[in-house]
Amino acid sequence: MRRIFWRIALYASVLLVTAIILAPVCWMFIMSVSSMTDLTARPMQWLPATMDFSRYRMLLTFEPNSPGEIFLLALRNTFLAAAGASILSLIVGFPAAYSFSRLPGRRAPLLYLVLSTYMLPSVALILPIYIALSAFGLLNTPFSLAVVYCSIVLPFVVWLLTGNLNTLPREIDHAAAMDGANLWQTIRHVVLPLSGAAIGTAALFGLLLAWDEFFFSLILTNDLRAKTLSVAIADFAAGRATDYPLIATAGLLSALPPVFIAFFLQRSLVKGLAAGSVKG
Repeated sequence: MRRIFWRIALYASVLLVTAIILAPVCWMFIMSVSSMTDLTARPMQWLPATMDFSRYRMLLTFEPNSPGEIFLLALRNTFLAAAGASILSLIVGFPAAYSFSRLPGRRAPLLYLVLSTYMLPSVALILPIYIALSAFGLLNTPFSLAVVYCSIVLPFVVWLLTGNLNTLPREIDHAAAMDGANLWQTIRHVVLPLSGAAIGTAALFGLLLAWDEFFFSLILTNDLRAKTLSVAIADFAAGRATDYPLIATAGLLSALPPVFIAFFLQRSLVKGLAAGSVKG
């Protein structure tokens, strides 16, 4: 009886947490298919009289000077900036993590210094970043956002990959060196395949950290050439008459790409864990 009780309590807890997580998403979907009349009715109507999917068609249709143009261009810019920040952080972060984990020397204080930059508030960094980008003519471009987002993503990537590399036995590096491999061959043919799961996890979290960033994008962009989704959705609420169903629709659509990327990357993580096992 005690085992049955704890199992029921476990399932009930899981259902409660799932409901708490999914309730805002479900309400956002209901808002996206409701009319303003349904949302402002008193008493409140939890379900709309008729479901209206016109706002989905509006945001997914590319027409000049329309909400669809703003949303789709912002989606493109967000993907370029977030993917670019994740890739740049992996390219720079993996050698740094390998150095912290494998090469001799007292580098622990330097690692903590790298992590401390992750704690700095964005408002303390925006002025020197803005002056530097303005001097090089890089304002209002997705590439500049990707570089700036590295200040958020790179410390996390270095910390995560360093922890993963610390779990790999150093004997595999020594075995590769005995077989005649140099440092870069060891990293490419031995360490990288064994770190596939950690690299996938770092790429996923880096993408998510950069995907919904708002402050840097708000300050460093001013038109559709580089405006991201978080700023574009905020602009939808800036008019005199706020279209709440349109904002809810944009929020749901902007959340779909990270969900799909996480789903497919999760499968690659499982393959990376299976391929990264050490036999011996």
